[in-house]
Amino acid sequence: MNKGKIVWGLALLVLLTACSVSDNPSPQPDLSRSIVILYENDVHGCIDGYAKLAGLRDAIANSDTAWVATVSSGDFLQGSVSAAITKGQGIVDIMRSVGYDALTLGNHEFDYLVPRMVELLPQIKAPVVCANFFEYGADKSYYEPYVIKTYGNKKIAFVGACTPETMRSEAYAFFDKEGNQIYDLKTNEVYSLVQAAADKARSEGADYVILLSHLGEDKKETGIYSHGLVEATKGIDVVLDGHTHAVIEHDYVKNLDGKDIIVSQTGTQFANVGKLLITKDGHLSTQLIPISEIPYESAAVTSATQKVKADMESVTATKVADTDYALASKDADGKWLVRNRETNLGDLIADAYRLSMKADIGLQNGGGIRNDIAAGTITFGDVFNVLPNDNLMCKIEATGAQILAMLEKVTAKCPLDDGSFPQVSGITFTIHSASHKVSDVKVMDADGQYQSLDAAKTYTIATNDYYSQGGFYRTLQDCKLLESTATPCRDCVADYLKDTLGGKTGTAYANPQGRVTITED
Repeated sequence: MNKGKIVWGLALLVLLTACSVSDNPSPQPDLSRSIVILYENDVHGCIDGYAKLAGLRDAIANSDTAWVATVSSGDFLQGSVSAAITKGQGIVDIMRSVGYDALTLGNHEFDYLVPRMVELLPQIKAPVVCANFFEYGADKSYYEPYVIKTYGNKKIAFVGACTPETMRSEAYAFFDKEGNQIYDLKTNEVYSLVQAAADKARSEGADYVILLSHLGEDKKETGIYSHGLVEATKGIDVVLDGHTHAVIEHDYVKNLDGKDIIVSQTGTQFANVGKLLITKDGHLSTQLIPISEIPYESAAVTSATQKVKADMESVTATKVADTDYALASKDADGKWLVRNRETNLGDLIADAYRLSMKADIGLQNGGGIRNDIAAGTITFGDVFNVLPNDNLMCKIEATGAQILAMLEKVTAKCPLDDGSFPQVSGITFTIHSASHKVSDVKVMDADGQYQSLDAAKTYTIATNDYYSQGGFYRTLQDCKLLESTATPCRDCVADYLKDTLGGKTGTAYANPQGRVTITED
């Protein structure tokens, strides 16, 4: 017997401690059965996990020993080829086949702009809940703040909340081209809006209130995060969190009444499926199940997934290059590298930008680099996975003073992760992580020699059009646009690999090239 199935078989006994599996379920089920809520967050287009999620849900449901639900804490529409090729349609088709009880919005649900999000989400055929997403100036949230579902003789309210950081990271979805605000995530009211939703759900008879949170574990600039929300509220029983890709089986945070509240997060890309168990006597516990240990798969979801894969195969299978080594965005433990240091993959991408656009500098925000490239054959699908966002190439002009201000802003959190951390070409600099300063900035001249940055001089920068939509903390937003293109960034990189490098990465990118130096002073 497969070892994973043995492990899972033992785990299943633990998961359903309230009752045992029966081959002959009663025709009149016990309304007071335990409740199992399976949850995921930050799947980011990792489509193969959905069949196992649904398979596990169905196995529990078919055992007739517990009521079971499936929920999502956001960031499912973007992050991979399967998402980007159809602007989220393939993901939606798979999620509909799963059958969700509720879901909330992540920041990447806004990547294709609100009209596209509004077109897609109803197709999942599940309640979308978000207490803090509003049309700007509106009195009522765009989606319902919560939904109440009945499981046996218990009512569970699912409340939703999305990180207000989205208004910076996906600013283009919240402001029109003239800079007028059109949507709002109510940064200063997130906690009070969630509290109001929880109170109203309780008044309508909810026995439990579960927060589907896409707030994350870090305060960052807004100061809004999951632990802070728990501390500022009461009446919420469990927080199923997302956004920061943390692996948290169960943190216990005291709420406003001094009660310990569970906060859990599954990681990202279906590393785990979360399981919240509510026993008959009201005991709550959470557990993370590695996706590799789930032996079940839903045939219906597998079929939907295979169709999506077939649709994208013709686009992704084309070979563009070979590499003898991995091009890295993360370390061996899955932690981001491109968001806090130079990487060989970042060097290659920035070089592709600079050389294709004939600019002085190439610039890519680390948060836009979403996956590694493994050693071996590189297909267009691999490049697509690295740069799944639909950003286009452009060339802008900036003064040395603007460039220095940008570098200091986007590296200020170093060595902590920041999606705006710069992967660069044609420029070198030193980051001082304690003083949050940048020094020794040099730009390559026409002869290939590095010269000190001149604050008064103008330089050309090849980058993605995200620079004008909130990227790099808006530090380059007012720069002169010299050239806009219809070329997706991923096409630029694929062409660089295939044509400029001749289909071989060679030795140049085996390691980072020393463009960014980090010191602790």
